[in-house]
Amino acid sequence: MLTGALGFSLAILMGLTLGLIGTGGSMMSVPIMVYLFHVTPVAATGYSLLVVGSTALVGAFSYWQKGMIRIKNTFIFVIPSTIMILLTRRYILPQMPDPILTLGQLDVSKDSFIMVMFAFLMLMAGMMALKPIRVNDKAKQNPSKHLIKLILGSGAVGFFAGLVGAGGGFLIIPVLLTLFQLSMHEAVGTSLAIIMVNSLIGFQGDLVAGIEINWRILGPFLMFAVLGMLLGIKTSEHVDNTRLKQYFAYFMLGLAGFILLEELFQGAIG
Repeated sequence: MLTGALGFSLAILMGLTLGLIGTGGSMMSVPIMVYLFHVTPVAATGYSLLVVGSTALVGAFSYWQKGMIRIKNTFIFVIPSTIMILLTRRYILPQMPDPILTLGQLDVSKDSFIMVMFAFLMLMAGMMALKPIRVNDKAKQNPSKHLIKLILGSGAVGFFAGLVGAGGGFLIIPVLLTLFQLSMHEAVGTSLAIIMVNSLIGFQGDLVAGIEINWRILGPFLMFAVLGMLLGIKTSEHVDNTRLKQYFAYFMLGLAGFILLEELFQGAIG
């Protein structure tokens, strides 16, 4: 009972974070599902896609009303990432063996591998969030000159979204700021639009594959996450996003450490 209440409270925090800084939401949803609601990691990544996609939809609509979403940039970014997320959810993830590898007498299960990958992704996100993004305002960037970088970056977002259920905002926003020269608010809004498309299409792939959904968990979790998103949007103009981003980065680094210790400890005693 207490873990469930904590999980739904953290769902509000997840949506709040996504609404304020345009990233980080999925970094919370998967651990909450796995460690508090005891959902398997593979299922949790699918649940995360729906939660993050639906929450991002609410946020993207709000930013669109304010004229802070670049539709053209969204489509340019979303095509490679969408293709990659569908390939990952439909072919790569289901074909992974279980156990995925053996180290001596230790078998590394598919679930543990996904959570370890997720933890490393959180470490990367936390470190990138602590590093200021430098944008050259004097030279307008032309994304067509960086087409290979754009495709690789977008494809990486799709792969990680498909593998661990992460929206990839921490990768999307720097690209939008540096290659497309968007303002921070435009980057957040456009990032939410990209995350929305990627995540919801990825979840549709799971539905086609016949994923089983526990709506007793997913329904309330989604509702609280959307509530947090609305609160985040309403307060975003009154909050120091830079400082908030730093605090959340430290939180992600700590959570990543917890996941690694949890999975390693389970493996050691398993």
